[in-house]
Amino acid sequence: MIEFKNVSKTYSNGTHALKNISLKIDKGEFVFIVGSSGAGKSTFLKLIMCEEKPNGGDIIVNGKNLSEVKKHDVPYLRRTMGIVFQDFRLIDNMTVFENVAFAMHIVGASTKEIHKRVPYILGLVNLKKKANCRPSELSGGEQQRVGLARALVNNPKLIIADEPTGNIDPALSYEIVDMLNEINRRGTTILMVTHEHSLVKHFHRRVVEIHDGTILADSAEKQEVRHEG
Repeated sequence: MIEFKNVSKTYSNGTHALKNISLKIDKGEFVFIVGSSGAGKSTFLKLIMCEEKPNGGDIIVNGKNLSEVKKHDVPYLRRTMGIVFQDFRLIDNMTVFENVAFAMHIVGASTKEIHKRVPYILGLVNLKKKANCRPSELSGGEQQRVGLARALVNNPKLIIADEPTGNIDPALSYEIVDMLNEINRRGTTILMVTHEHSLVKHFHRRVVEIHDGTILADSAEKQEVRHEG
C-alpha cells in the first residue's frame, strides 16, 4: 500500500525534514504516526500526497512510484485517497450534504450516484439528520464527521487523517477514532497523525514514532520480535 525506501527530504532553507527513512504499511493496516512538532510528520504526509517530492529514495503508493507520477496526474492520484484535515476545511456556504457531494462532483459522479451514496455515508457517521445544516450550525465534532464523510464518499483505499482530533473536544476524539476504526475494519487503510498519546494507548494499533527526521520506533517491529521469540 505505502512503502518508503531510503527517503530523504531537505527543504530549500536547509531543513533536513526526513533522513533516509524506510517504512512499509500494508493494505488494511491502521497506523498512528506520532512525534513532536517539527519531527517530520507533516513532510511524511506531504510526500505521500505529492505535495512535496523527495530529494532521494522511492515512495510507492498503491503500486505507483510517486517519482514517476507526472504533475498533471497528481490530482488523479489524490482521488484514490481520502484526506481528513485538522481544520475541517468545509465550504461554509454549502450544506452538509453539498460538502460531501462536492467530493463526488469532482470525480465526475452522476447526480443519481450522488443522491444514493451521500445519504448512506452520512448515515455511517451519524449525520443524516444534519444533511441540510451549514457548517456554522454544527459542533466541532460534527464538522469533523462531515470531513470524515467527505473523505469516505469516493470509497478510497487509503485515508490520511492529519491531526483529525486536534480541534475538537477531547471526549469527542475517541468517537472520531472509533469511526476510523470501523472504516478500517471494512478494509480501508488508515494513516493517522496525532499528538494525543492517550488515544494511541487506548486503541492498541501500530505506532510509528518520527523524531528529528528519522523513525525512532515502530511498534510493528516489536511485535515481530516478540513473535519470533
